[in-house]
Amino acid sequence: MGPEEKEPFAEYWDDNQMPFIGIPDPEHRVADLYGQKVSVVKLGRMPAQMIIDKQGVLRYVHYGNSMKDIPGNEEILRLIDQMQAES
Repeated sequence: MGPEEKEPFAEYWDDNQMPFIGIPDPEHRVADLYGQKVSVVKLGRMPAQMIIDKQGVLRYVHYGNSMKDIPGNEEILRLIDQMQAES
């Protein structure tokens, strides 16, 4: 998900060959729906990572307290592998 309009978002996604679905969210509707925090002091939205399974169930949520508070790729990939093994 990103704050850009549809066209620049799609261009970025294509240029970087992202292997998953992305959602342009310029009005922050999805971000607000999932409770992504905003900090005026920290100049914007805080990181939020979520994993939603194929049934639409939210299986993992991490709300960052700073721009550096982001789970590592290894942790996220391990959780995805675990979800696939369970199904």
